[in-house]
Amino acid sequence: MTSSNITAGPPQGRRERNKQRVRDSIYYAAIELFADQGYDQTTVDEIAERADVARGTFFNHFQKKEDLITEWGAKRRDVLREGLAAATETDPRRALLECMGLLADISLRDPALTRALTTAWVKAGYLLQEEPYLSDMLGDFVVEARRRGQVPDTVDPRLAGLLLRDVYFGTVFRWVQRPEGECDLAADLHTACETVLDGIMPLAPDGS
Repeated sequence: MTSSNITAGPPQGRRERNKQRVRDSIYYAAIELFADQGYDQTTVDEIAERADVARGTFFNHFQKKEDLITEWGAKRRDVLREGLAAATETDPRRALLECMGLLADISLRDPALTRALTTAWVKAGYLLQEEPYLSDMLGDFVVEARRRGQVPDTVDPRLAGLLLRDVYFGTVFRWVQRPEGECDLAADLHTACETVLDGIMPLAPDGS
């Protein structure tokens, strides 16, 4: 092995890190603009200017503006996974409600951005193309509840997960459409989720 081969690794690592820094700069410049002035009102040129990169550099990292919506969704999933990994609740029903609380918290960290990109996400048709990540994850709680005997064997975890996913998205969509401050997203998600759980995962007479 030559010395040039030995030293080839670190510069490549730096290039990758620099590439990621530029990508992150573009992404965060974009979401600042989306939150400030709306998704439809923001152009690629404005994003590139805010990120201090050339227009062509934007397209080196994102093929189209809509790809930023996908990136936003992926980052939200990462935050949700981290939150669930740190959660200590083991009872499936309470864990599901805690999960809904995490989802609400993620949306409420930047309400203006959530409103702008949720609307753009729906308009772009991503709702119809969405991978079943969320419904599968919610269905896993139902699988655990069935294992514990808290849910009848007749309840299909996959369908229950899809129903809970629809409850989540429906509640968020209604929140997005209402004037800011008019409804409580966290409370509405909790109530909607409990309504479904009362049907598939009822509490015992002692409330446990």
